Amino acid sequence: MTALLRTLAICLLLATQPIFAAEVSVRDDAGKEIRLKQPATRIVSLAPHITELLFAAGAGDRVVGVVSYSDYPEAATKLPQVGGYTNIDMEAIAALQPDLVVAWKSGNRNAHLDRLNTLGVPVYINEPRSLDDVARSLEALGHLAGSDQTATEAARAFRERLSGLRQRYTLQAPVRTFYQVWDRPLTTINGAHLIGDVIRLCGGENIFAALGQLAPNVSAEAVLAANPEAVVASGMGEARPEWLDQWRRWPELHATRADNLFFIPPAIIQRHTPRILDGASRLCELLEQARAKRTGAALR
Repeated sequence: MTALLRTLAICLLLATQPIFAAEVSVRDDAGKEIRLKQPATRIVSLAPHITELLFAAGAGDRVVGVVSYSDYPEAATKLPQVGGYTNIDMEAIAALQPDLVVAWKSGNRNAHLDRLNTLGVPVYINEPRSLDDVARSLEALGHLAGSDQTATEAARAFRERLSGLRQRYTLQAPVRTFYQVWDRPLTTINGAHLIGDVIRLCGGENIFAALGQLAPNVSAEAVLAANPEAVVASGMGEARPEWLDQWRRWPELHATRADNLFFIPPAIIQRHTPRILDGASRLCELLEQARAKRTGAALR
């Protein structure tokens, strides 16, 4: 056999052999190192935002199970569901035979995560607390799923857009802002929450930034005492919640007097995904409107 034929034979032999992917490892948001013998091919997502992150990182074809309200992108709605993020169906997860579960630290119950660990299923904990963490999450999930190229590009595009927003808005005059998640109970976010970072990005000043809980309940009296210049609400869907306009009962409130009662759909500001920059861009525009309405000392 000539040297050329031997070379061709070796190439054909190698082409028919299985390719074994290298081990991958990352450190999750709980500080634990997650090691997989090869990139995950059967991933279960335990939060809607995680589902969206996985698809954005190029790992959508590796997701085999999701929780309820995983409605973006459209392909996610066709996947088997394993309960809700606070009410996980452990048997459904086991039936899917995942080689990786991605969980949400502040949304999933510790008891569920502990059980998954005892079953020997690798669990990656995701907990973005800043806008920079969203890009990092994309890269980590892409690495675990073997879709590094797509994830790296998605993270790059996110950081580039984020940088543009920072340059434009962060140093603008502060606008005292109340972010309302819900009305009964009256719920907001503190400065450590991801939305708190969005408010800072836009030059806003979160009136409840110093509170200890991520999503604390507050009283209407506390809001009135803080006297925000803007009230920003999200609600549950695409429609402006009726309770946002209840602040008009207090005409002495700066936000009411200036008609700075703003709505942003929750899907683009309350999920820890690349779409949060859509919500951030909208919030920045709204706070710019509030600045434009200032008339001397009347709103100081």
